[in-house]
Amino acid sequence: MFHQQLEKYSRLIENHLAQLSLGEGSLKESMNYSLQAGGKRIRPVLALASAKALGGEIENILDPVCALDLIHTYSLIHDDLPSMDNDDYRRGKLANHKVFGDGQAILAGDALLTYAFELLSKEIPGVAPERQLRVIREVAQAAGPSGMVGGQVRDLEAENKRLNLEELEAVHRMKTGAMLVVSARLGAILVNGSEEDIQALTKYAQAIGLAFQIKDDLLDIEGDSETLGKLAQSDLRQNKSTYPTLLGVEGAKIELKAKIQEAYKAIEPLGGRGNFLRSLAEYIAQRSH
Repeated sequence: MFHQQLEKYSRLIENHLAQLSLGEGSLKESMNYSLQAGGKRIRPVLALASAKALGGEIENILDPVCALDLIHTYSLIHDDLPSMDNDDYRRGKLANHKVFGDGQAILAGDALLTYAFELLSKEIPGVAPERQLRVIREVAQAAGPSGMVGGQVRDLEAENKRLNLEELEAVHRMKTGAMLVVSARLGAILVNGSEEDIQALTKYAQAIGLAFQIKDDLLDIEGDSETLGKLAQSDLRQNKSTYPTLLGVEGAKIELKAKIQEAYKAIEPLGGRGNFLRSLAEYIAQRSH
């Protein structure tokens, strides 16, 4: 049942992404190269699942939902640049800058980010303007200096430094977690979720955000480059603090299980409405790439 629903969400997202108007010429080619490179689409899936759990209609919120993946894709393009993580591969393909050059990759990322906010601001039938404005503001906060970008800065500054667990969590609550949290909140807000439901989904997403990062850290050590779609052990090469370096591999696995249990507990108030979200948390913990 979970995989059928996941496939349904994924199909909705992929179809909508394919219909977006991304301009023309080499810029469109560069944007599409990364946007259509696959990936788990966890953020838009989480947004749709959160909206569905609260009984909302999901077909009319696909523009803002897909905007989340445009923002995520821009961040990956920029992360792979030589001045950042300096990765040559992403999702089993050459990184954007290896195909189109550094300058075009930067511009493709800029264009995806900008277009995301165009999608977020398009009129949505049945959604009150104040709720839509709230979503736009929250996405901007999650993507900007108090969220993903700020977390990336902290991550760069942490290279060749030994962080403690509290400092490491602070980095990843911003870098990875903020956009996952706002994805859940976006889905809930746009379908008129109650503040209690929004708060439950926020706590759930905070937990799976850290779980996602812990699993990433474990895969960097235990995974192989072919399965991951990028070079394994990149964190070790960049001398980054990770959950396994701080807690050991077994300690990191224990922490991963604890975060999944936190996610389960957070959505207990949703009852049966949260079944897909529980399975999604487990899917994140067990993924191989």
